[in-house]
Amino acid sequence: MPRPLLMTTTLLLLSLSISLPSQAQAPTKIGTMPISSDLDRYAVELLKVVFEHTDGKYVQVPQTGEQRTQGRVIEDIKNGVTQIMWAATDQTLESELTPIRIPILKGFLGHRIFLIRKGDQARFDHVKTLDDLKQIKLGQGTTWADTKIMKANNLNVVTTQKFAGLMYMLDGGRFDAFPRGVSEPWSEVNFGGLQLEVEKRIMLIYKMPMYFFTNKSNGALAKDIELGLNRAIADGSFDKVFFNDPSIRSALEKADIKNRIILHLDNPTLSKETPINRPELWLDVNSL
Repeated sequence: MPRPLLMTTTLLLLSLSISLPSQAQAPTKIGTMPISSDLDRYAVELLKVVFEHTDGKYVQVPQTGEQRTQGRVIEDIKNGVTQIMWAATDQTLESELTPIRIPILKGFLGHRIFLIRKGDQARFDHVKTLDDLKQIKLGQGTTWADTKIMKANNLNVVTTQKFAGLMYMLDGGRFDAFPRGVSEPWSEVNFGGLQLEVEKRIMLIYKMPMYFFTNKSNGALAKDIELGLNRAIADGSFDKVFFNDPSIRSALEKADIKNRIILHLDNPTLSKETPINRPELWLDVNSL
């Protein structure tokens, strides 16, 4: 008689072990780019919210060490050293890595205001259209994505390789305005003791999304990031991170966008998959 009782107990325990939920797996550690700027800090904060919307499957571990070139980070992604990077997109980058096509900065990079020479504001007070702007020489980096966009819109662009060179060329009258991202000119206006100021009336806007990118072989991670981003957009936590970011909030306040003339440019460098028909993904300056 003892043997059947032992067998019954064993079967019962086996049944219970099968029916009980298995212990939750520890979240997968995801390596991200080092934090070396306000933008990096923002991206890490947003990614934290994204992972909170993916059922605790992941935890990010920012890489340590010095700032790396974009080329180096791309290689780190391809080699599996890093799992996620963020960058302004172009078709070449999208061919090398998997883009998660939700602009993590709501297209903020494509909002440009000018550095000009101190005392030149009156010249820009007369600019009201793109045709007016074509009479103004704009400075840009030779290889910058913005340069291609401005040239494609037939603006008068003067280029050189180095950022410092552009600042000195502006001061020296080689061109008349240096388009900068909305958050950039406030810390640059005193560069090298030059006599510069931030132009007060004009803003260029073009679609220039910054995406999260993953290795092409890591499709599951890319899908989970997209899911987390869409969930964060739907419940408002995405916008909460964006509008509460100190550097973004400060830039929007200083730029005084509501009192600027907005000139829209086409961006022919975007891939056809860019989500331009999802207005909730882009910053609406008319709502500020």
